[in-house]
Amino acid sequence: MPFRIIRDDITRVRADAIVNTANPEPVFSSGTDGAIYHAAGAEALLEERKKIGRIAPGEAAVTPAFRLSAKYIIHTVGPAWIDGRHKELEILDSCYRKSLLLAQQLGCESIAFPLIATGVYGFPKEHALKIALTAIRRHLESSEMDVTIVVFDRSAYQTASFLTQRVEAYIDEKYVSDQLQAEYDSSPHKPSDNRNRRIWERRKQRQSEYPAYHAAPMMEPDEAIHEIPKQSAARPAHAKPGTGSDKKTTLEDLINHLGETFQARLLRMIDESGMTDPQVYKRANIDRKLFSKIRCNESYVPKKNTILAFALALQLNLDDTKDLLSSAGLALTNNSKTDLIVRFCIENQIYDIFEVNALLFKFDQPVLG
Repeated sequence: MPFRIIRDDITRVRADAIVNTANPEPVFSSGTDGAIYHAAGAEALLEERKKIGRIAPGEAAVTPAFRLSAKYIIHTVGPAWIDGRHKELEILDSCYRKSLLLAQQLGCESIAFPLIATGVYGFPKEHALKIALTAIRRHLESSEMDVTIVVFDRSAYQTASFLTQRVEAYIDEKYVSDQLQAEYDSSPHKPSDNRNRRIWERRKQRQSEYPAYHAAPMMEPDEAIHEIPKQSAARPAHAKPGTGSDKKTTLEDLINHLGETFQARLLRMIDESGMTDPQVYKRANIDRKLFSKIRCNESYVPKKNTILAFALALQLNLDDTKDLLSSAGLALTNNSKTDLIVRFCIENQIYDIFEVNALLFKFDQPVLG
């Protein structure tokens, strides 16, 4: 996968290059810097770091990775946050840009970053994430590399607060409402008065806990009406099996009239978009090998998250997204938070997969690609 966000200890991540948020001088302290030194072997790494000397903010330098599961450690010095008017944003962008270029020059196929400068340097996490995603996206537009952002815990990770609040409200409205409705739907058989009372009381309590849950107005238990299932209409006396609208379709007829395959529909949509194949699979956060597998095998159907990634890359509307999913025998549901977040993004024309993946990670959902 070209880009992903994970929660882990960066010293345990396997990548060709591990990025360290370094001290400008050849010393190490606490936080990510200290963790990397201790995991790699502090004495050996410090000896190599002294050979480099001072590193200016925004610059990057490389040492061997020693005991880490990597080939190199790229040391970059982030900016100390003052007020955002002292070139902090430009310096942080330079940290990512120069680290990525250095990894490319070293022949690295993968690189792992922490969220640089968000620890003791105090860079606001929301702004730091946005700068990181922008720099990584820009690099991957012209380069093939697997890039990972590693956060130690979710308190160290923040997306745009206003957007997060809107997504939370959307999930509450769709997901929570559906889950509660499924839990408290009436049985087709009339329940006992006691059971009906318990259900009514629990629904009332849950509605107070989830203000966004817009269920139908609740009736008192003794006013509840239970719908009787409709009976299917009887066959007219003159109708004969196998005639008119009752004619049976054979299995052979169904097989000979299959709809458009996922591969055919995807390639057609790419052609209609005017984009090239590389533009689409890069926008979808999908590597070239997987795309080649789809293009060369008409019966291959990727995972649902991959299909959703293509929908975002092609900037499909909701109906076209559903059509693309249906060609693979899949559908969007309100029972999946991933589906709801992607649906929210499509409805609000948020098609940048980096931004979408940041939201998915925030809500503890697997990223797309």
